Amino acid sequence: MSTTAILSALPEEQRGLIEQLVHPVAIHRAGRVFWRGELVGRPVVLALSKIGKVAAATTATTLIEAFGVARIVFTGVAGGVGPGVVVGDAVVATGFVQHDLDASPLFPRYEVPLYDRRQFDCDGALTAILLEATCAALVRARGQFGQKFKRERPVVHAGLIASGDRFVSSAIESRCLLDGLKDVGLAPLAVEMEGAAVAQVCHDYGVPFAAVRTISDCADDQAPQDFSRFVREVASPCARAIVQNLMPMLL
Repeated sequence: MSTTAILSALPEEQRGLIEQLVHPVAIHRAGRVFWRGELVGRPVVLALSKIGKVAAATTATTLIEAFGVARIVFTGVAGGVGPGVVVGDAVVATGFVQHDLDASPLFPRYEVPLYDRRQFDCDGALTAILLEATCAALVRARGQFGQKFKRERPVVHAGLIASGDRFVSSAIESRCLLDGLKDVGLAPLAVEMEGAAVAQVCHDYGVPFAAVRTISDCADDQAPQDFSRFVREVASPCARAIVQNLMPMLL
C-alpha cells in the first residue's frame, strides 16, 4: 500500500494528527522530525513544513527522496482574500501562484523563471478526493466550533491559492496583492506561505499534490489576532477530521 505524506505548517495544526497515529516512529532528518505510522489503516508520514517557501520545499523534497511517498497532502490555515471567503470556510487548492515572485524584466511578473508558467496545478484526482473529504469534515466541525465561524454553515471553496514569504496582515496589502494578480488574470481565494513551493517540488518529481486551507482570518488588520486564536482552537481538530475522512478514500 502506498504511503501518503501529510504536511502541516505549524505544530498546533499537526498535534491532533500525531495523537491519532498508530505505531508511531519518529525519524530525524534534515533538521526535522518525521512521524511514520498509520492513520485509519493507511501508511503515512507526518511532517511539519515549517514556515515559508524555502522551508516547505526542503520538507517536501525530503519526503519524496528519503521516504518515497506516493502523494503529498497539505492541511493548514490561510487568510481568505476571495469574494465570499470568510473565517471558518475552507479552500481546496486547484493550483498555486507565488504572489511575491517578480523576475521582471527578464521574465513576466509572477512567472517562475525557466518554467514558462505562473501557476502550478494540483493533481486533479487527488484534489477531488480531498474536496469530498473536506466537505464532510466541515459539516461536523460546524457543530463543534460554531461560535468560531462567520456564517451558519461553512462553505468549501475550490480555487487558486497564493503563497508568499510574508504574513499578509493589512487590508491595504491584501488589496495590492489581489490587484497585481488580477492584472495577469489570476484571482486567488486565499493567501498563505508554503503551498506554491510544495506544488513546484511535486511538479518537478511528478508526485501528486493536493492542499486544503481552513480560513483563519481575512488577511486584513485583524489577521494577527484572528490567526492565533483560530489555529489554537479550531485548526487542529479540523485537520484531523479532514484527514480521517481522506485516508479511507486513498488506494
